[in-house]
Amino acid sequence: MRGFSEAEFHNRRDRAQDMMAEAGLAALLLTTEPELRYYSGFLTRFWESPTRPWFLILPDSGDPIAVVPSIGANLMSQTWIRDIRTWRAPDLGDDGVSLLRDTLHEVAAGGPIGLASGMESHVRAPLSTVLALQDTLHLTSDADITRSLRLTKSPAEIGKIRTACEIADRAFARVGEIARVGVPLEQVFRRFQMLCLEEGADWVPYLAGAAARDGYGDVISPATETPLAKNDVLMLDTGLVHDGYFCDFDRNFSVGPPTQLVAGTHSRLIEATEAAFDLCKPGATTAELFHAMDAICTGGAGGSGAGRLGHGLGMQLTEWPSIIPTDRTTLQPGMVLTLEPGIETLPGKMLVHEENIVITETGAEYLSRPAHPDILELGT
Repeated sequence: MRGFSEAEFHNRRDRAQDMMAEAGLAALLLTTEPELRYYSGFLTRFWESPTRPWFLILPDSGDPIAVVPSIGANLMSQTWIRDIRTWRAPDLGDDGVSLLRDTLHEVAAGGPIGLASGMESHVRAPLSTVLALQDTLHLTSDADITRSLRLTKSPAEIGKIRTACEIADRAFARVGEIARVGVPLEQVFRRFQMLCLEEGADWVPYLAGAAARDGYGDVISPATETPLAKNDVLMLDTGLVHDGYFCDFDRNFSVGPPTQLVAGTHSRLIEATEAAFDLCKPGATTAELFHAMDAICTGGAGGSGAGRLGHGLGMQLTEWPSIIPTDRTTLQPGMVLTLEPGIETLPGKMLVHEENIVITETGAEYLSRPAHPDILELGT
């Protein structure tokens, strides 16, 4: 099913308002795409345009109120939101500020208004808008309410992530159709995105990767014109979207038979992933997952320059938490994570592996189809 039932949004609203009461907040002011979509279901790629700000207000009781540019009124009316207030944007004189301020005064009555303020958050509005609101309103932290709610996914959310992973699995299984010696990496990238779309992705916002002998220098680079060569390691890392939810995992391929170094490193990466997976039970911490992988990848040296060995996943490609030694987030049923160990093969080169999992009541379940310890081999 596309989208969610209205009951899903009622549950999110009610849980948020319970937490708002505990934090003493009169309202939440939501400004970013995932925040608005989480509470409203408003799904559009129009966020690619930075021109117009968008706002959703969640009062301490009652339903959310949308304060949005008039161009979005029709689509917002197709969600469960009924109170939709608009202005004609862009407006160089008053780009929704007065309408937003008046609405916040109406619902908050002078009480504190929470804005996301922790790591990974931002306010998607001009500084002038924030300053104008501060003149007459009490803006404060949202006490991480929305982040806490989004940390655990509902069965319907998990189903969408699972479908995204299945789409990517099917695309990865077809890489042999598009990659061989002599094919430029940029052509592999284009055709892999086509495979993702053919297999059912709505769009492919993220694709990174590399191809080089004995490993690659990073895992975030765009493609180059360099053709694949025998004994290269090809890595593709995709974040495709199905109905507003991401998958995020990679696969490594050897162009022709792998070298002993590559074969052994890939096997250790799978071992590290499985070690963390075995620990993934409610009550464990993300720090424990880090140490389990790091013990195999570096002998306990503290990880690589990438900074973390996985993260949360859902409406965004990367979400809270981070799998690092200082993040002691407790695993809970419904959390969706990536496990992403990396190993240095030679100075300046590495291999990275990534899987997507969900925490259940009794352990964990793979959402991506787990890779075999033997690296996938492409024909030459």
